[in-house]
Amino acid sequence: MGVIALTMAILLFGCLSLGLWVGLTLAVTGSLSLFLFKSLPVDRLIAQYAWNVMTTQELLALPLFIVMGEILFRTRISSSLFQGLAPWASLLPGKLLHSNVIGCSIFAAISGSSAATTQVVGRVTLAELSKRGYDSRISMGSLAGAGTLGFLVPPSNIMIVYGVLAQVSVLKLFAAGLIPGIILASCFMIWIMIHTTFNKTLVPAEADGLATLSWKERVLALRHLAPVVSLIGAVLGGMYGGLVTPSEAAATGVVGALIIALIQGDLTLAKLKHIGLGAVTTCSMIALIILGASILGSAAAFLGVAQGAANFVRELHLSPFMLLFVLFICYIGLGSFLEGYSIIVITLPIVLPMVVAAGFNAIWFGVFLVIVVEIAQVHPPIGFNLFIIQGITGEKLSTITKATLPYLFILIMFGVVLIAFPQIALWLPQRMGN
Repeated sequence: MGVIALTMAILLFGCLSLGLWVGLTLAVTGSLSLFLFKSLPVDRLIAQYAWNVMTTQELLALPLFIVMGEILFRTRISSSLFQGLAPWASLLPGKLLHSNVIGCSIFAAISGSSAATTQVVGRVTLAELSKRGYDSRISMGSLAGAGTLGFLVPPSNIMIVYGVLAQVSVLKLFAAGLIPGIILASCFMIWIMIHTTFNKTLVPAEADGLATLSWKERVLALRHLAPVVSLIGAVLGGMYGGLVTPSEAAATGVVGALIIALIQGDLTLAKLKHIGLGAVTTCSMIALIILGASILGSAAAFLGVAQGAANFVRELHLSPFMLLFVLFICYIGLGSFLEGYSIIVITLPIVLPMVVAAGFNAIWFGVFLVIVVEIAQVHPPIGFNLFIIQGITGEKLSTITKATLPYLFILIMFGVVLIAFPQIALWLPQRMGN
């Protein structure tokens, strides 16, 4: 068993070090391992895996949510968000810095992607905050932290991937992420208020020009949020109300996003082309990773690697919470050189059986993994959100990383809290029934 596990590890990290795509790396590792250690018709098995995984009903929602996110990404929705949020955010300590957190929370509920959330919101807020005299460090840090909410706030693309691979309800996963998402966003906002209260030079006194707005003007500004709020209500309300499935809700979201873009007069043939290409590229990448993960997971099961790893951990006689703590540290380490989707698909076939055997809920573990992936998004040297912000601002990566450290610490502490109080994630799904 040790020889098989070592061979698979060498194949996996060898292919990754050569720069091979993650999806292909997973597929090659699983296929070669089966070919070397089992007398099986590997070609037929791969074809069967491809058909079974790619035709999974729950997976249908993924490309539709990606299309919806692409439509909103290419339109003026982010500008509308800022116009609607700014008059109200200016009332809080920290003022317009909260537009990063609230804007990311709202856009996360219609995009399902951390990278898209960070980029769309950041393109507007960072320029506006800089123009109004806000300290660039706290602007970048709050955006990097809040951008991770794209993975936690439903509908989340990475939760769909986890649900398919772990064979659990995607709708319950969405419900499980809702309360943690609200709490985490609140933690970010509380830190901004505390930080800016004790460091008043980070925020301009009246430079943003919003202090003199009347309440009537603030209320009228909410009209800019109406399209987004309506779209969120249609997508999430339909799912949680039991009216539509996640796939049907995603289709509703696509139609709604197209209507918003048409009303805004911002849907041209050129943009439709970019929407199509962006959606196809993203869907193809995720589909390849899912297929590769399925092949690798099945190979690990056929060869007994998953069971062997579970037996090894069992022999260590770790308590359930110590097991989670060890996994938490290991995942943070993996986040130093792997991105979120790769972390989940590579480890899930081995880790999930151990966690479930230890008595933990698979829905809860999905939320826990998402928190770990969020940490990877802002954890150097691979943190994707850091690179996205660097692309927007041109700042040094070290400067952005330093500015993000408080939010990284909040994410790590929230992961610990989620371990100690799993009902934070399980309370809402348990009230949904079967």
